[in-house]
Amino acid sequence: QVQLVESGGGLVQPGGSLRLSCAASGITISTWFMGWYRQAPGKERERVATISSGGGTTYTNSVKGRFTISRDNAKNTVSLQMNSLKPEDTAVYYCYVQRGSGYWGKGTLVTVSL
Repeated sequence: QVQLVESGGGLVQPGGSLRLSCAASGITISTWFMGWYRQAPGKERERVATISSGGGTTYTNSVKGRFTISRDNAKNTVSLQMNSLKPEDTAVYYCYVQRGSGYWGKGTLVTVSL
């Protein structure tokens, strides 16, 4: 059974940093395409960053240069380092693995506010 558990969310001031982690079980993350998505209140879920099995990464334009996705195969985790956070980054962040029809974690809330 595939499970994804996100952690690391919280309240941070604008300009601050957070590091999100996604711990995977029932799957070897190095084999699969994985990503971080987010959903802000009243908005649709959007893709933030992805990492392929080969290590290639993509980012949505609004986070380029500020966010970094990475993978630790030994720990079977995928992380999202978020720097220079802005209020518009406030959202629930979800981890996703593209296996079969796909699997989602339950999300972790990031709030960027004074």
